[in-house]
Amino acid sequence: MEDMQEILEDFLVEAFELVEQIDHDLVELESNPEDLELLNRIFRVAHTVKGSSSFLNFDVLTKLTHHMEDVLNKARHGELKITPDIMDVVLESIDRMKTLLNSIRDNGNDTAIGMDIDPICTRLTAISEGEAPVGNSAPVEEKPVETPKEEPVQEPEVDVNQLSDSEVEAEIERLLKVRKAEDQARRAQKKKSATTPTPQKTDSGGEKKVPASSSGGGMDQTIRVEVKRLDHLMNLIGELVLGKNRLLKIYDDVEERYEGEKFLEELNQVVSQLSIITTDVQLAVMKTRMQPIAKVFNKFPRVVRDLSRELGKQIELEISGEETELDKSIVEEIGDPIMHMIRNSCDHGVEDPATRVANGKPEKGIVQLKAYNEGNHIVVEITDDGKGLDPNGLKAKAMEKNLITEREADQMTDKEAFALIFKPGFSTAAKVTNVSGRGVGMDVVKTNIEKLNGVIEIDSELGKGSTFKLKIPLTLAIIQSLLVGTQEEFYAIPLASVLETVRVPVDDIYTIEGKNVLRLRDEVLSLVRLSDVFGVKQVLESGDQTYVVVIGVAESKLGIIVDTLVGQEEIVIKSMGEYLQNIQGIAGATIRGDGRVTLIIDVGAMMDMAKEIKVDIKAQLEASSKKVKEQPSDYKVLIVDDSKMDRTLMQKALEPLGVSLIEATNGAEALNIVKSGEYDIDAMLIDIEMPRMDGYTLAAEIRKYSKYRNLPLIAVTSRTSKTDRLRGVEVGMTEYITKPYSPEYLENVVRKNLKLG
Repeated sequence: MEDMQEILEDFLVEAFELVEQIDHDLVELESNPEDLELLNRIFRVAHTVKGSSSFLNFDVLTKLTHHMEDVLNKARHGELKITPDIMDVVLESIDRMKTLLNSIRDNGNDTAIGMDIDPICTRLTAISEGEAPVGNSAPVEEKPVETPKEEPVQEPEVDVNQLSDSEVEAEIERLLKVRKAEDQARRAQKKKSATTPTPQKTDSGGEKKVPASSSGGGMDQTIRVEVKRLDHLMNLIGELVLGKNRLLKIYDDVEERYEGEKFLEELNQVVSQLSIITTDVQLAVMKTRMQPIAKVFNKFPRVVRDLSRELGKQIELEISGEETELDKSIVEEIGDPIMHMIRNSCDHGVEDPATRVANGKPEKGIVQLKAYNEGNHIVVEITDDGKGLDPNGLKAKAMEKNLITEREADQMTDKEAFALIFKPGFSTAAKVTNVSGRGVGMDVVKTNIEKLNGVIEIDSELGKGSTFKLKIPLTLAIIQSLLVGTQEEFYAIPLASVLETVRVPVDDIYTIEGKNVLRLRDEVLSLVRLSDVFGVKQVLESGDQTYVVVIGVAESKLGIIVDTLVGQEEIVIKSMGEYLQNIQGIAGATIRGDGRVTLIIDVGAMMDMAKEIKVDIKAQLEASSKKVKEQPSDYKVLIVDDSKMDRTLMQKALEPLGVSLIEATNGAEALNIVKSGEYDIDAMLIDIEMPRMDGYTLAAEIRKYSKYRNLPLIAVTSRTSKTDRLRGVEVGMTEYITKPYSPEYLENVVRKNLKLG
């Protein structure tokens, strides 16, 4: 029983692979009907499926493939010429075959609900007997043509009922050997780099043999693995990458603290080796999930062929780069977007033959589909030599539908006008057809591609044609990102969407018609502050310079103002979970090297959110910049000590300076005062021994912000050991005063740090 189940699984794997290829081959055959090798290959597919289905007692599938085999056999012997009408019937029978195989896979039998194969078999028989093919099978099924009394007799290759048990087992083994041999040959042909090279010769001149299985056949070069196991393995690799990042961060901290120690060199070697191995393992696991994009591309010749006949056009599809590989999860997601764009090119792009001839073009239009690698991305291009996109016509249509204003239309570049086709509800179709014109589709394409962290670009020339370029990451699990900080929050921006980073003076930011802009190399760039997009509270001041991250999706660009640039980092994308997964502008989360959770930005959604934000950035930045201190009372000193007595002594000592004094009873309270932004703190006097948060921790927290890098932090403590002083220096204390001290000494130290003269 287990043997039969294994045979059934092998049959389905093989049959689906064969049927996946046959659509492509049949369309090619229609263009080259004299190609005998191609005809023989197609015939062998039908013959193989017929033999296997007969052996497994799938009578409906056997009957259908038998009738297909008759037509193909006559064609390869020159007794029948494959015309487009005949090909319509053959391709329809392939669709029926797919339905039956799906039924076998899902239900264990080939009795597909609601499908009668008699009409299509009747039409195939009529073709075999030299009759002209009738219309498609839909009307035929409603009014079935009577099946001729004398149908060609099915001749199963083996009558299983007449065989003994040992003969049945021998027949099973024979079929498995044949199937394995054909499968290996097909894989070797499809991928030259497969692990089945030509036999190597040994020194004695014989073939170098691999270990044989018990049946005497060669060992399998491939094994099937459940996808969920690969997914689990990918998740584990993700955790390993997070661990590697954490270890690298810890090493940096240790190196800074124990500089010059001998053990650091050994630790560095181990960390470096582990990092390299982790990267190699990650790439190896990713490769196990990789599939050639041919899996998607192979269905499109049939699509274009059917569309050509439906639209009354002559269109040829040229495919290249189908061997390009990408992650299985992405292969499954990009099929529909590419399908829609190809249909769009055939319907809207390529003109009918008469129009093409009138415009001096060949009758036959060309649609090119190609894929290639570009860094950590795969690029898919769909190009047609049709009428191209008219930017002015697109603007007019968008204004007619109230999608843009006349002012926006006037300011649009041609490329921005091309992007209008991605707006929801936009359609240029003159009439609604089965192919397009319902006002849905391209917006969904854009949304689906952006969900994959991909982008779409359009290039078009009126009268010449259009090119749609999809740029998609090779995998969705692990990506390169730019980590940025705004106030106290950190975010990861997918590096694929980052065009550049610049540091600009605040004076270079302008406000035009309520929008913040920056002139960057003769280009006016819209600006928005990341903290305004995500509602991060402004608690820290900005200097006279600011960082701008320029991001782009298709033809749109936007400058994002951030407070800090942390750097580039490889991150593992984690789902936000059921309750948080629909936060606008957030694509997921990751765990960084220091163990903190960082949100990953959905660039496309964030750019949409930015359009609604109207904040005068320059005014805010200027308002938050430091005001000039004109007199001692403008300076504010924060005293942090849990002892009321000690706070009073410090106040008395600083009275002669005339500075403004603020009090905090512990480190946590002091940190909240600093972060609130209520006071412009110029110096801090910090006790070490305090509840809730000690002085060392407080100083370390304050030094995390670039704004407070030079803020005087003066330790005032009774801890006098050399170790205590050293730790004070490590966490960023500017001065270290030990108790008891004289009031004059404390006054002079504060005066010096405030530069009061």
